[in-house]
Parts: sequence; C-alpha cells; structure tokens
Amino acid sequence: MTTEPQILIDADACPVKDEIYRVAYRVNVPVIVVSNMHLRIPIHPLISRVVVDSGFDAADDWIAEHAHPKTVVVTADILLADRCLKAGAVVIGPTGKAFTSSSIGSAIAVRAIMADLRAGGEQTGGPAPFRKEDRSRFLSALDLALTSLLRAR
Repeated sequence: MTTEPQILIDADACPVKDEIYRVAYRVNVPVIVVSNMHLRIPIHPLISRVVVDSGFDAADDWIAEHAHPKTVVVTADILLADRCLKAGAVVIGPTGKAFTSSSIGSAIAVRAIMADLRAGGEQTGGPAPFRKEDRSRFLSALDLALTSLLRAR
C-alpha cells in the first residue's frame, strides 16, 4: 500500500471527475477511478482505473481497503465516508461538503431516518440538483485537502 498522497474516486455517479483530473495534473497527485463498470478516463500517467465486480458494495469495499491518511476520497456515500474516515482519509462529497469524524454521526442518522421514511412509503424527493456553486465549493475543498496533505509530506 502506498503512503503517498492519492485521490480515490467513487466514480459510478461522480459529477466532478473532470475537475478532479485537472487538479491532480496541477499538483501531480495520482487518481484512482473506482467503479462497477468500465468508465472512460483520460490517458495520463496520473490517472488509473479499477473496475470491481458488480457485487454489492464492491467499489466501496475496494476504496475503504485502500484509503489511508494520505488519501482524499471523493464520494457521496455516507457509509463509505464513515469507513474512509476511520482509515484516516480526508473525505469530500461532490458538492464540496467535507465529511469529518464530528459530522459523520449525524449524517448517518439522517440517512437512516430518510431510509425509514422511504420504506414507509414517504416521498422524500432525492438529492438537490447539482449546481455551479457545488462545483466551485468542491474545487475549493479539494484544493484545501490536497494542499494540506502535500505540505505534510
């Protein structure tokens, strides 16, 4: 396992892959795109792809197993975020929201409440549409996280 800075993307539904690639090129940090299906990625030495089998949580399991304190994980999956935080990784959602050990508990609780409401037939509406402000907030959060990791080299 590498202990150099890296970015792991929970990629199947990630709307900010292109932004991640641009930041990675600028700061010279490798990116691993993890998905359950073959996704197109740029041909570049910093970008690699891992396609896991289609088993339940296979991509999440791969990411959690490879996360470490020099990793930035990009995911909207709250349970994966929790696992990666426990491994010492920095975790950022595609909207720029940083998951932290102090905020993850309430995020998991809200997720459980929403799942219970949906199971009871409640219409919860789903996530808000991805906006330009989300993209900007994400880029700021990613830059801050990588700057911090690279300074700690």
